[in-house]
Amino acid sequence: MLELAILGLLQEAPMHGYELRKELATKLGTLRAAISYGTLYPTLKRLKLAGWIGEAEMTETSDIIPPMTSKRGRVVYKITAEGKERFADLLTQTGPETYDDTGFGVHFTFFSRTDRATRLRILEGRRRRVEERREGLREVLARAADRLDAYTLELQRHGLDACEREVRWLEELITNERSGQTPGRGRFGPVGGPTGVQPAATPAAGSETPPEPPRPHLDRP
Repeated sequence: MLELAILGLLQEAPMHGYELRKELATKLGTLRAAISYGTLYPTLKRLKLAGWIGEAEMTETSDIIPPMTSKRGRVVYKITAEGKERFADLLTQTGPETYDDTGFGVHFTFFSRTDRATRLRILEGRRRRVEERREGLREVLARAADRLDAYTLELQRHGLDACEREVRWLEELITNERSGQTPGRGRFGPVGGPTGVQPAATPAAGSETPPEPPRPHLDRP
């Protein structure tokens, strides 16, 4: 999955290792961002040997290299034509690893570049995986709730709530995909604006607007 993530990020722009790791944290979340340089650079080396990425000239990118960066960290990587083909091939691959937390998160990040049939397969597979997890938690709570201490019981309930929320979210996404719709942003408020702020209400048609209170005459002494 790290291979898919790196190739996808390098399609956006050439990057050095430091920035790649930062973008992994931004796009893939903290769960998948715990990638050490000891994991990242061997993967970059393997991708370079395969011909899927290469080294770019420093003039090809305007990114600023952070101070005190090692020589290895100053290498800027770019995707090759073969790498773009490899990325497109990886996007279409589905399987058990695609439905796990990490695999699903990486694939979902690049859903805008994935065909709808593949998106549906991944969403449906992820839903089955989460439903299995949900049923396992329900069984634990039904069978052993009286033997669990209060905190362990609360943790199990929290996990069950999370599974139920994700199943509902996945079902909504699946419905949208089947109807040809994309997830909307309206429910999160305007991009760049404060969340939770509602616009001023507009009077409905036919309703009476309440009269304004009398204002003092400003021309009086």
